[in-house]
Amino acid sequence: MSKVIVLLSGGLDSTVTLAHSLDEGNETVALSFGYGQKHSRELNSAKAVAEYYNIKQIVADMDMSSFRSSLIGNSNDAEKDRKNIGNDIPDTYVPARNIIMLSIAAGLCESIGAGAIYIGANTVDYSGYPDCRKEFFDAFEEMLSKGTKAGVEGRPIKIVAPILNLSKKEIIVSGKKLGAPLHLTWSCYSGGKKACGHCDSCVIRLKGFKDAGYEDEVKYK
Repeated sequence: MSKVIVLLSGGLDSTVTLAHSLDEGNETVALSFGYGQKHSRELNSAKAVAEYYNIKQIVADMDMSSFRSSLIGNSNDAEKDRKNIGNDIPDTYVPARNIIMLSIAAGLCESIGAGAIYIGANTVDYSGYPDCRKEFFDAFEEMLSKGTKAGVEGRPIKIVAPILNLSKKEIIVSGKKLGAPLHLTWSCYSGGKKACGHCDSCVIRLKGFKDAGYEDEVKYK
């Protein structure tokens, strides 16, 4: 059994990634972040997912409120009804977010003796984020091999992205097969009791469930 850290946002992709880690028999610690999001709905889902699996969850708080992003900035709402999803970088992009989160996760790996970081990044049905690509993770892993004690001692920390090349349909089918609690997840950029159904994340999620032939148990406006 290997000890690993899974970045758990409470969204669909990170929850299925967590299910993959547990299915592989890893001793898994969930790491979630409060980084100045406009709402706590997704973090509430992360807590619910961690409790569902009865695993340890660590929540790291950091102030990224000054970063330019519609998720945490001064705009009134996350963008909606954007056309050509994936062809440009949307205003929901949070600068350096994955760099910062993976760095904290790497420090936690060294602190608790974990050898890998699992992340639910995806390059197929994605919104154009540059830090969700294999090239980025390969470069980050190389950096960790040079800039951490574990790396220079021959125990490099690995970055594992099990759903990187899956479509949203395939992610949902995989999650269903693994028994992941998809009903507990939250993908919408907006908060509240019901998902908006219009933001990039909702559009991609709804299409994925439709293509997979499953009903999304999350409620929409």
